[in-house]
Amino acid sequence: MTSPFDTRDLARIAVFAALIVALGLIGPIPVPGLVPITAQTLGVMLAGLVLGARRGAAAVAVVILLAAIGLPVLSGGRGGLGVFFGPTVGYLLGWLSGVVIAGLIAHSGRRTWWRFALGAVVGGILGVYALGIPLQALITGIPLGQTAMTSVAFLPGDLIKAAAATVVATALLRAYPAAFAPLRNRAVPRSAPAAA
Repeated sequence: MTSPFDTRDLARIAVFAALIVALGLIGPIPVPGLVPITAQTLGVMLAGLVLGARRGAAAVAVVILLAAIGLPVLSGGRGGLGVFFGPTVGYLLGWLSGVVIAGLIAHSGRRTWWRFALGAVVGGILGVYALGIPLQALITGIPLGQTAMTSVAFLPGDLIKAAAATVVATALLRAYPAAFAPLRNRAVPRSAPAAA
């Protein structure tokens, strides 16, 4: 059985999984409510913008798997199955939907700063909130509307992270475009003859 990823893909996935974990070393910032602000969503946004949907999702899945087996890879040194039963689980699982949406938007055509910004906001913020808020409300028993209102406290920080992800991805694209996963649908198949 062959892997869907080549060696360069695996290296990129490992680097971005490590980046997400490293951003967790910056401790959580407590806000009113039960879910703290963390820097790890910046890594999730960057994984989608740089790696695209499939590879970005693989990087996030690695981090989630490491957390599930008990490694302290989440902000504040958290890990273990208990994380998946707490109020933050929806945001953690929302990383997967967020990275996929960010990657799809960022890689939907020519890579530009505005595609990166749109991907970071729609995927990295809205895509994560779409799962995080309802699951937080379900687990805590707080009404959905009230939970959504308390999540407004996250928006300024998340918008700053989206802006930072846009700047970093745009600068990286100019300085080192090889870091980005290739646009497969635009690439010429290896077996195709060269154009005359």
